[in-house]
Amino acid sequence: MSENQTLADLAEVKVVEPAVQKIDEQGRAYATGRRKESVARVWIKPGSGRVVINGSEIEKYFARPVLRMVLSQPFDRADRSKQFDVVCTVKGGGLSGQAGAIQHGISRALINFEPALRPVLKSGGFLTRDARKVERKKYGRAKARRSFQFSKR
Repeated sequence: MSENQTLADLAEVKVVEPAVQKIDEQGRAYATGRRKESVARVWIKPGSGRVVINGSEIEKYFARPVLRMVLSQPFDRADRSKQFDVVCTVKGGGLSGQAGAIQHGISRALINFEPALRPVLKSGGFLTRDARKVERKKYGRAKARRSFQFSKR
């Protein structure tokens, strides 16, 4: 390479850092997931597909099949279903927000365990933190935006 490079030449140069696997002494990958007011701390390790949430099994914690499906989506997208055991603790929010937080945490933990899965999960939208939250109630209003019923009398 010559020493006289233009900015256009430097724009083409990409520095690619090798993805590093982040695993603790027990062979687990950890990540935090968030959605609405919920925060989930997720650990994954190779196993038979067992999911434990706040000390109880997934069928007991999430009775609705839709919420269980939300948790399995990252594994299905990465073709890793029934290959990892998941242990997580989740706080705050309702069940839907908690399921979304766990899904976000699982996706991030999968990348910490297997960095090559990043493009697959990124294209599926599993790595993006959904920043939508409930809008606060305003004074002089019935709800956040709803006004009280108007009457001329």
